[in-house]
Amino acid sequence: MSSKAKLGRGCSRVGCRSSATMTLTYIYAESTAVVGPLATFSEPHAYDLCVMHGERLKVPHGWSVIKQELSGEEHGPSDDDLMAIADAVREVAMPEKVDETLSAHETPQSQIGRRGHLRAVPS
Repeated sequence: MSSKAKLGRGCSRVGCRSSATMTLTYIYAESTAVVGPLATFSEPHAYDLCVMHGERLKVPHGWSVIKQELSGEEHGPSDDDLMAIADAVREVAMPEKVDETLSAHETPQSQIGRRGHLRAVPS
């Protein structure tokens, strides 16, 4: 059994054998990178990063970063962490003005045209 399997998910960076401690997600429409606690589930459009690669994160010129500083005491995301990240992503993704012609079943989120990348986990 490899050391990665014993320690949980590994860093997504090619060639890195360190354990992941945080998750990076991009909001391309808003030119924003979100770095937070390690996600509960591995998502195909999210990147798990170790401490070194998380600290060295560089984004393209003009992009913004939403980053929650991690303390060494936490062993995974708390409900508050997940809700704070979800609220930040929703706030960035919300249109300035909601179109009044939306049907009763259509929400502003459904206009974005992509599946959300955050998942609510029941306690």
